Amino acid sequence: MSAHAPAEKVNIWRQPAQVWAVAFACVIAFMGIGLVDPILPAIAESLEATPVETELLFTSYLVVTGLAMLITSWISSRIGTKATLLIGLGLIVVFALLCALSNSVDAIIGFRAGWGLGNALFISTALATIVGAASGGSAAAIILYEAALGLGIAIGPLVGGILGEVSWRGPFFGVVALMVIGFVAVLVLLRSGDEKRTKIPLSAPFRALRQPALMVLAIAAFFYNIGFFVLLAFSPFPLGFGAMGIGLTFFGWGVALAITSVWVAPIMLRRLRRSTAMIIVLPLLAIDLIVAAIFVETPAALVACIIVGGLLLGLMNTILTESVMEATDMPRSVASSAYSSVRFLGGAIAPPVAAALWHATNASVPFLFAAVAILISTAKILFGRRALARIDAHEADAAEEAVAVLVGDAA
Repeated sequence: MSAHAPAEKVNIWRQPAQVWAVAFACVIAFMGIGLVDPILPAIAESLEATPVETELLFTSYLVVTGLAMLITSWISSRIGTKATLLIGLGLIVVFALLCALSNSVDAIIGFRAGWGLGNALFISTALATIVGAASGGSAAAIILYEAALGLGIAIGPLVGGILGEVSWRGPFFGVVALMVIGFVAVLVLLRSGDEKRTKIPLSAPFRALRQPALMVLAIAAFFYNIGFFVLLAFSPFPLGFGAMGIGLTFFGWGVALAITSVWVAPIMLRRLRRSTAMIIVLPLLAIDLIVAAIFVETPAALVACIIVGGLLLGLMNTILTESVMEATDMPRSVASSAYSSVRFLGGAIAPPVAAALWHATNASVPFLFAAVAILISTAKILFGRRALARIDAHEADAAEEAVAVLVGDAA
């Protein structure tokens, strides 16, 4: 992201307290994505749940997050950003607490859905707040947000592993405690100010999806996210590690994803067209998943595939995000919300299907299923290049690109 360079002239760490309040809450929100990863086997054992039932913890969360993305812009444009942030954080606190107190996997599945609604409301609004309040301009705000994103994705599984060694309920209680702090910080430190609200029509995301370039990217992202969430949500089962081992593995995965997303992808995109970069990275990801399928019974090899997968997923997240920025003439935050809603639904399908395939066959088949999905995504980009011509013609605006990073990379 070429917008990073100007930010080096300012000290991005000298920010108003309200910026740090929202950034901290962002870290915790993104921790929630991978937090349950290390405790999936423990939940299955403790609550006598099948792997398919356990994987529905991701599905309920992602389905609601994806569908809610279609209306969050409409909501925040009417009630304001601070109210939207607080409602989102409040919902996460309530439903994470209910998850921690639950005694059945069905209850946790339902409460994770409520958690997904809170997460959608929060993440769809947080960066706009940071951009508006940060000193040093939008480029500094982007760096702060990406730092929060990377930190949350990386430490979520690690914290989940540490607390999960005590009890599968531990990570949920941890989220409650941290989100309460975030809620209070936003409530006290974030000023509403004289916020100007431009009401966004409820139909805006649906109209965005009718545009060819955005539709091609959304369909490609749907299948790409199947691969993403097979790697994230299914891999803990064949690994056979305890909560701490799974947490450390996916800490490495998150660090790898953050490094390529923030630093490597911009270098790649300075040398290649966006569509070309996707056609290169996606087949490499499919190969990585095929290797995982072959060596699924060798923990060290599977760990290596997970880490390599993180590197490739980080590249794709940024490439897709920048592509969405140029895919339509509509407001880019609306376009990215519409695209993300489709993408999240792909992620919602993947975990239970992977678990069902594992139960019906063996542990290799879910990774092959993911590889096929990635190849379908590649084909969609390849055969849709004519519609994607505009994404290769322009460089994304830094501030608006940041909004899409917020919405598009939260999965």
